[in-house]
Amino acid sequence: MAEKMEFDAEIATEYDKGVRRTLPTYDPMLRLTQTFLRSKLKEEASILIVGGGGGNELKAFGPTNPGWTFTVVDPAKAMLELAGRKSEQLELEERVELIHGTVENVPDPRIYDGATCILVLHFVADVKEKLALLKKIRSHLKAGSPFVLVTKFGDVNDPEFKTLVALWKDYWLDTTSMTEEKVEELMKGTLVEDSITEEKVRELLKEAGFHKIAHFFKTNHFGGWVCHAE
Repeated sequence: MAEKMEFDAEIATEYDKGVRRTLPTYDPMLRLTQTFLRSKLKEEASILIVGGGGGNELKAFGPTNPGWTFTVVDPAKAMLELAGRKSEQLELEERVELIHGTVENVPDPRIYDGATCILVLHFVADVKEKLALLKKIRSHLKAGSPFVLVTKFGDVNDPEFKTLVALWKDYWLDTTSMTEEKVEELMKGTLVEDSITEEKVRELLKEAGFHKIAHFFKTNHFGGWVCHAE
């Protein structure tokens, strides 16, 4: 048991370090996300967390909102298990449902009061699939429900975008012991070349059935938008 606990702690530590290197302003973004959700929801509310493996949304939103329940969806079993362990540590188990899979695996006609999709959309390479994901999230929301999307964005041919990606690369080199080759491999693995413009992000949100779209967050080539289901 002791070995398992140490292994779990190591996984959690490495994941939490990695996501904060990927997005240096990760924690302020989560605080702003919570503020947006709290301003739009009642004390008792149900939240759909798409790609919530790792459990950081649970940690950010769960303890301070005792009337909220959460459904966490993630295709990575190990990450979903990590979210489960964090929910146990935070004593949130009775308010958390874990679904191994994608939003397609959320039972119909399950409806939620709000939803988040944080650092997920850029892993879906095809634009049609991005739209399908957003439409599926919308189908599980009440009209007027708040939704938060955070993803990579930008015109890959724009010199400004290239400058921001270079800064992101330099940040990894500056804060880790990784070689330049390893960081280059990481950048390819996280689909920098498949980023879409802000105009396209807004277009996809509108087509998926969201409105009142506002760009609330930006760090390098990552951005966040708040909106509401129509």
